[in-house]
Amino acid sequence: MRRAIVSLLLALAAFASHAQAVRVGSKADNEGALLGQIVLQVLRHEGIPVVDRTQLGPTSIVRRALVNGDLDVYPEYTGNAGFFFHRESDPAFRDPRRAYALAASLDEAANRLVWLAPAPADNHWAIGVRGDVARAAGLATLDDFSRWVRAGARVKLAGSAEFVESDAALPAFQQAYGFTLRGDQLLVLAGGDTSATIKAAAEGISGVNASMVYSTDGAIAVTGLTVLDDPRHIEMVYQPAPVVREDVLRRYPAMRAPLEAAFRALTVERLRRLNARTQIDGEDAGKVAADYLRQEKLLP
Repeated sequence: MRRAIVSLLLALAAFASHAQAVRVGSKADNEGALLGQIVLQVLRHEGIPVVDRTQLGPTSIVRRALVNGDLDVYPEYTGNAGFFFHRESDPAFRDPRRAYALAASLDEAANRLVWLAPAPADNHWAIGVRGDVARAAGLATLDDFSRWVRAGARVKLAGSAEFVESDAALPAFQQAYGFTLRGDQLLVLAGGDTSATIKAAAEGISGVNASMVYSTDGAIAVTGLTVLDDPRHIEMVYQPAPVVREDVLRRYPAMRAPLEAAFRALTVERLRRLNARTQIDGEDAGKVAADYLRQEKLLP
């Protein structure tokens, strides 16, 4: 009888410990896997019990799991709060500090979710131009690109149907910067894989010399594409940040400082290099995350 009671108590203790563990999620894409591993490994190093639910799925699934209490923390992008709260046109989401402040205040009030400080990297849609072409034409911004297109340059851009057709992507750039790409100047590829569009531009496939990109794409780091600045801030700011349930942060307040330190060092250039290791070289996201955290002295 005594042995049975001891076994029951041990089982209850194990269940209670698991119930208190922090469930760490992430999106299923390459960058999501990397950022999720950074969160997971930081928490483990702090002695916080964790359950690994990284690479759970797309934004809609991961976000719903967090709001419903099925996840405790995952990396999200500040600009997505504009969509969550139907504030896409709010100019605050075009400015890094205001975007973070607004995302944090809206989610705290509506869902008791806390946005920790974001990375400086901004992962938004952009246009990249083959490096040698950009240097020869003096292209650094979308204003330069507009001038180049309007001057009759031989421009051909590869992008997904979503990028070419979405009001938030190429049409928005064209309207704001005053240029138009004809149908024969576009190579529309199935799906949204930017590695395919970047490859087309870098290798000049079918005459392509420009590409849709996400600004933290790993392929940028190895192909030498020039990513054009968006000085009019047409795109919303998408800085990644850990988002955690308020009750979980109260339970484990020690998670805040190391998580913010881990994200603070993720510049665009740094994130591109890390993404290249998973996207291009095929390295495991957990290993890449651990190497990064060791470099930042956040892991031994």
